[in-house]
Formats: sequence, structure tokens, C-alpha cells
Amino acid sequence: MALIRYFPIAPNIDFMGKRRLFFVISLVLIFGSVGLYFTKGLNYGVDFAGGIIMEVQTEGPAELDKMRGDLNGLGLGEVGLQGFGAPDVVLINLPRQEGDEAAQQAAIEKVQQTLGAQVKEYRRIEAVGPKVGGELRSAATIATILAMAGICIYVWVRYEVSFAIAALVALLHDVFAVVGFFALTGIEFNLTSLAAVLTVAGYSINDTVVIYDRVREELRKYKKAPINEVLNRAINSTLSRTTLTSFTTLLSLLALYLFGGAVLEGFSAGIIIGIIVGTYSSWGVAVPLLSLTRLRPHASEGGKAEDAKPGSAKPGAAG
Repeated sequence: MALIRYFPIAPNIDFMGKRRLFFVISLVLIFGSVGLYFTKGLNYGVDFAGGIIMEVQTEGPAELDKMRGDLNGLGLGEVGLQGFGAPDVVLINLPRQEGDEAAQQAAIEKVQQTLGAQVKEYRRIEAVGPKVGGELRSAATIATILAMAGICIYVWVRYEVSFAIAALVALLHDVFAVVGFFALTGIEFNLTSLAAVLTVAGYSINDTVVIYDRVREELRKYKKAPINEVLNRAINSTLSRTTLTSFTTLLSLLALYLFGGAVLEGFSAGIIIGIIVGTYSSWGVAVPLLSLTRLRPHASEGGKAEDAKPGSAKPGAAG
């Protein structure tokens, strides 16, 4: 119980007074992520870039350095090797070879011959052509756009257009941040990573809608209060719910990241970053952006909250 007392029961943080700082932080995050995407780019997996992927089980613990040295001498391009969960399981990535399917099969046979007795079992061998990879990238882009458009329409119908625009900006902010994270870290971006991006979008809009519901309630309750004061009340009254929900979700994702193995590493890492950024954007971007619109004709920055509760806390007016 002693720890819980450190958290204020009724927080009274002036979020709207700090909105310019939030906007600057978000702009840096967005432009930084876009810059990383166009300069460093994403480390596309076989799903999107095409190539050959082989999952092998070795006789005893895998000697990655020896295997890497053997395969790099085959002239097949840059070969990627990584442990895949168990000490004796290795994931081998080969770039797409020039030529038809016969060229891909020849590369696979070279790898098998070179590794020889080191490999106990070939668990999986997949070859994805550049055309398929390009089609998957296009489909992934379309899926992301349609998902965000659907979310925007939902918010528009449930609230009004100003809410939808603010929510869309916050969603773009979160998606850019997650994509920038993958570009910065070089973690392989594949279909699982795309699922993480879409999951983040859904989780973020859930937090945003919780606060928007409270904004609408507060607008009806305090009809003459300044907009910034109403928005501050809405954020503060839902702060414990949004932060604690995100915290408990992060605990589960941290366990997934630490113990889920290489298959789920990119997925869980992307969602962890997305939830942190999405929780921030709900009260640091989505709601402050509403202050730039006139949610009701008679609201003013300097007006007095005549129908506010007696003795209620009034966060400072925004600068």
C-alpha cells in the first residue's frame, strides 16, 4: 500500500499547458522516423525482399562462426545466420539468386553440401521470389492504409470530424514511430512485424477513444468552461486507467520478448515501443490537437467555468 500512495488519487497535471512541448517532441519523433526510413531503410525479411530461408538443426550446439565462414565462401551473396531459440537451431537467410527456380535450388544444394554432417535436420526451406515479395509489400501498405482509414471513419461517425482528424494524426505518429524503431535497430521487418504495427494502431485508438468518451462527457457537463480546462479534466480523470492498462500489458509483452524466442522478438519489441508511444500520443497528441479546433461555438480560452463543481481543481490555462 505504501507504494500506491506515491501515485496521486486525483492527478491535476496541466497537459494542455505543455502541449507545445508535446508537439515538438512528436514532430522530432515523426521526422526522425521518416528520415531513418529513407536513409537507413528497413531490414526486410524474406517475406518482403525475396530470398531463401532455411531453418536447420545441428548436431550439438551450433557453431555459428564456423558455419558463417563456410557459407560466405560459396559466392551466394551476404549470408545471414542467427540462433533460433534452441542452441542447436539456426536460421539461415540467403539473398535471392540471379536466375530462375533452378538457380535457387542450386544455391540450396550448395548450402546442404557445405554444411554436410554439421546439420542433423533441415526443418524448413522456403524460397520467395522478388515479385512475391513486392506484392506482399504492396498488400501490406494497402492493409495498413485501409486499417487506419477504417479507424478514422469509426471515430468520425462516433464523435465528429475534428476528433477523427486528431485521432488519425496520433495513429500516424504511432505507426511512424514503430517503423522508425525497426529502421533504427535493424530488426528484421517481416509479416510478423507488420502485425505488430497494426496491433499498435488498434491498441492506441482504444486508449484514445477512452479519453474521447470522457472529453465528450466533460463538454456536456461543463458547457461554459474553457476548452483547455475541459480537456485537462478528461485526460487527468482517465490517466490512471490508461497508464495502468498499458503497464500491465507491457509486463506481458516483456515476458514474451525475453522468453518468446527469435520468432517473436521483432513482434514483441515492436509492440512494446508502440504501446509506450501510443499511450503518450493519446494524451500528448490526440487530445491536445482538439484544442486547435472549436469543439463548440461558445468555448473560449479565457472564459470562466461557471458551471464547474465548487472547489474543483482547475489546471492552469495553456500558454
